Amino acid sequence: MGHLSCLKVLIKHGADVNVGLNSKSPLHYAVQNLAVDCVKELLDNNAMPNTPQIFSETPLHIAAGLDGDAECAKLLLEAGAIVDSRNNKCQTPLHLAALSQCSETLELLLSKRADPDATDIDGRTPLHSSIVKVTRSCECVRLLLNAGANVNKPDAFGYTPLHLAALNEFSHCVMLLINHGGDVTVRTNGGISVLTFITRKTPDVIPKYIEKFDQAIKLNDHELGDVDCELKLDFRILVPTMGNKETELLLNFIEVGHKEVLKHPLCETFLFLKWRRIRKFFLFSLFYHAIFVFLFTIYVIGVYLKDCPSSRSRNSVCWVSAHIVNIGYFLICLNILLLGKELFQIAHSLIVYLKQWENWVQWMIIISVFCCVQPVPNMDVKEDVYEWQHHVAAISIFLSWVELMMIVGRFPIFGLYIQMFTTVSVNFGKFMLAYVCLFVAFALSFGVIFANYPAFKNLKWVLLKVVIMMSGELEYEDVFFDDQYKIKYPYTAHLMYFCFVLLMTVILTNLMVGLAVSDIQELQMCAGLDRLVRQAELVAHLESMLFSRLLSFIPGKLMQFFHKQALLLKSQFHWALYIKPNDPREERIPKDLIRRIYQLVVERKGRPRSKKIKKYKNSQFFDTISPAISRIGSCNSAVTINANKNNALKAQIDEINLEFLEYSKFFRLKMENLTNQILSNQI
Repeated sequence: MGHLSCLKVLIKHGADVNVGLNSKSPLHYAVQNLAVDCVKELLDNNAMPNTPQIFSETPLHIAAGLDGDAECAKLLLEAGAIVDSRNNKCQTPLHLAALSQCSETLELLLSKRADPDATDIDGRTPLHSSIVKVTRSCECVRLLLNAGANVNKPDAFGYTPLHLAALNEFSHCVMLLINHGGDVTVRTNGGISVLTFITRKTPDVIPKYIEKFDQAIKLNDHELGDVDCELKLDFRILVPTMGNKETELLLNFIEVGHKEVLKHPLCETFLFLKWRRIRKFFLFSLFYHAIFVFLFTIYVIGVYLKDCPSSRSRNSVCWVSAHIVNIGYFLICLNILLLGKELFQIAHSLIVYLKQWENWVQWMIIISVFCCVQPVPNMDVKEDVYEWQHHVAAISIFLSWVELMMIVGRFPIFGLYIQMFTTVSVNFGKFMLAYVCLFVAFALSFGVIFANYPAFKNLKWVLLKVVIMMSGELEYEDVFFDDQYKIKYPYTAHLMYFCFVLLMTVILTNLMVGLAVSDIQELQMCAGLDRLVRQAELVAHLESMLFSRLLSFIPGKLMQFFHKQALLLKSQFHWALYIKPNDPREERIPKDLIRRIYQLVVERKGRPRSKKIKKYKNSQFFDTISPAISRIGSCNSAVTINANKNNALKAQIDEINLEFLEYSKFFRLKMENLTNQILSNQI
């Protein structure tokens, strides 16, 4: 209870200061009640600061969790308390100090070399524990980060401190963690990234994070107007953790709905350079599929196409048929390799694989090729024996060429057109599904009214006939003025036919065309952004395949060679690009990108200077800023290089002199203000 005098009397008369040490000792109660004097008295009389049991709560745990001024914790540490002792939840005193938001105790424990990355029973570090209250979280987080805490360490559920900060809507804490290397691409065990939480809980962080992209582009040497002006593009902000997922951040921005980030000059330049490095692997895949489709086409022509010369004359052998056996064997081998590739992708990432419709098309192609390709086809067997194979071959060859078209469409220059086709096709399918009741209505009506007409006799083909009539093939004269097939119900037939023309051919068809045109216009308006999105997704897919753990059986040197060819930031010496925007020989990136990068630096350099000068004029206390040292360097180098620019140099020197005079004035005013403050305090 904090009764120091009573405590002294008891100790003087032989009371055991360590009584109840296995559960709760007197020192435990003294710390719990913040009785600092009693704690000191007990420790001076040889009270044990540590408990004999492993994973039990020590007095230091109590002090870290409750003490506000850290005095008890200091006394315990000086008496030999174990700084990293564990309680029943495997928490250290540093965990409890972080939970209690006691920055003084936290700082004290860290000064005694407490482990900032110690994990509790749930795998959480003190940095996880510090993110509980918005009032003092940032202060505790800053202390732990300065002590070297791992900012990206996940707990047992995959949550990093950044996950918790975003989930609790601590925007300032989120930015603090990001500025200390926090990775926003890390995912929980459930697959939720930090960026997803930030987008939903702390959206105000997104613009601040994108500002870091601007800061990654800076002037490196000479002035902006000089021919030798050099700009530096630092790509480390796009790759939070150096590794094999260089496009993960860009892919995350697309996932959370911020694909406009790809239009930033830094991101677009990174994608351009990354695609140029990794496209060789895509070209290999394209070449493989092209060979496969080409051979399959030759096989179908030689075996299934009726117009082949071999099917018209036994004595005239088609040139394809002469090599059809070899083609069949080779085609099956290529198909087996395709099967292996698809199985590899399934094993690599099943969920992602199932979401992509192109993979389902690829499986249909593989299965159908196995069904219709025979290594040794018997050309003398009657055609009806292979009737089912003709159906399969017709569908398979169609899908093969469609798949090849989709692969070619992944090229940035062709992607827009394939995207237009895909988008319009999907929307057309939704459109047809929405009006399926209308199609069935007219199909059944025509089946009843024109029952004697050949095109409407078979009910299962009537729906197809109705869809074809939408394209303009109405056959009005053939239906109503055919002497062989008389109209049985003339008035109703004319009325329903008129309704069909009005509703389906005029209204519905024009509506469908209008929707298609609007989709194309929208795609054209955002063509550049869609191209970057497809490019980022393709690069990320190729990167993921190349660095898959399933390729561990391949020799290490060979994989190292492939990885070296795929990575853009191969080491700490390759994380930046230096360009000379005013040099016409600069061709490493497109001219349009160079112009946008240059404009970004120009605008950013102009904005802060005007704001700071305005602040100086309106403020009582003046903050100092550095003189234009880069301009001085530019002048000196220019004098050395070209003596013919004397007039321009003199003007720049005069401008610099004026700036120095202005800054000296600011210094003088600030010194006077500080001197006046000191004098007033002394008075």
